[in-house]
Amino acid sequence: MAAAVVVAYFLLPLDQLGPQRPVLSWALFAVLLTAVAVALLRQIRHVLLNRPDTRPGVVISLLIVLSVHVFSAGYYALAKQPGEFNGLHTKIDALYFTVVTLATVGYGDITPRGQAARVVAVLQITYSFVFLTAAATALTTRMRDMVVRRPERGRSR
Repeated sequence: MAAAVVVAYFLLPLDQLGPQRPVLSWALFAVLLTAVAVALLRQIRHVLLNRPDTRPGVVISLLIVLSVHVFSAGYYALAKQPGEFNGLHTKIDALYFTVVTLATVGYGDITPRGQAARVVAVLQITYSFVFLTAAATALTTRMRDMVVRRPERGRSR
């Protein structure tokens, strides 16, 4: 599924978004981010409730990949607006900027110059702190619990 997300990102006609269709672009961006956030929260809830019928490792990882590509597509579309970005011209540039922002590395070779680009960068950072950190924490908690329970099962026999 993650491979499908990556392939879709490179094949979708993102050049049709941006300044040519600003309402559609912003609405699509908001709907997709909201859907990923809701799905992440649902997975976090499943982990916290310790539901055995879920596979959070697979789903949370896929949702993180999806959120990275949603932001990347948003940056790519936003970069079509003159003055929003310096150095962001291709989908690879957008993906690179998204990962660098997510990792809080900030090389400085691609910079958000316009107000909309800066708002989206702040949104990505906030989104990462809230949703991706919570999802990663829930996932590591689940994995730790699984590791701790294995030795206990062996002792009870």
